[in-house]
Amino acid sequence: MQTSEIALVFTALSQEVRLDLLRLLIAKGATGLPAGDIALRLGLSPSSASFHLAALERAGLTQSTRQGRQIIHAVRFVTLRTAFAFLTEACCDGRPDLCGDIARLLPPLPSEDSAMTPAFNVLFLCTHNAARSIMAEAILDSIANGRFHAYSAGSEPGVSPNPEVVAKLANLGHDTAALRSKSWQEFAGPNAPRMDFIITLCDALDGQFCPDFGPVPVTAAWPLPDPAKFAGSAVERAALINELYASLRRRLEIFTALPFASLDRLAIGARLDEIGGGIPILAGGRR
Repeated sequence: MQTSEIALVFTALSQEVRLDLLRLLIAKGATGLPAGDIALRLGLSPSSASFHLAALERAGLTQSTRQGRQIIHAVRFVTLRTAFAFLTEACCDGRPDLCGDIARLLPPLPSEDSAMTPAFNVLFLCTHNAARSIMAEAILDSIANGRFHAYSAGSEPGVSPNPEVVAKLANLGHDTAALRSKSWQEFAGPNAPRMDFIITLCDALDGQFCPDFGPVPVTAAWPLPDPAKFAGSAVERAALINELYASLRRRLEIFTALPFASLDRLAIGARLDEIGGGIPILAGGRR
């Protein structure tokens, strides 16, 4: 990079909001984040987020990729590395023994071809967004490996998540701090994250119905019993919650292992239906 290009990098970073924005994207790695998520996490208006993202992209610090109706933004680590190398190439007058040759301590650069791998957004729906969908959100977040963003909502959201479910998740090491009960309407507006998958956990046989988001996302139904309707003893309730957790974990582990790159939309939908129906699926999505 020329000195003028390096100067543009540091000019773009000479603003507090952009530093916070870049640090957020660095934490997300190569998967990046949708512009709407960035605005929400940093408390920015959509127009302000777009302004600062554009400045970072002009400087070569980030890159954007369209995924459906969303724009995904991710850090260009090669630019960060180049800027760092520019500052340290003359370290200690060419004597790396004096400064530890700082630049060589950095890990190898990812290839530019693989630097942008947008994650899938997955929304779990149930009636009250208090137990089943909350549990699914927490599980997927823990096994996503940067490839999925998990969300949950309800058609008739309760005041707060089921305390027994939250306790179970916490005991198993899940981060429960951000879990809350909320309406599916939060994900129906124009500025909401665009969903790639919507998985309903409502039990239609028990008279529970979830809203229809139309044909854009891939949808599936994984009906599971509602713990709120179970009136057994504390031991029996604990057993039910354990079974719900185990069932969701098994299904989501199969889901995240599907070969998405080699499956079309109909094939993915069929695999999701198989997972929800309990049909055994072997590695690679084969029965």
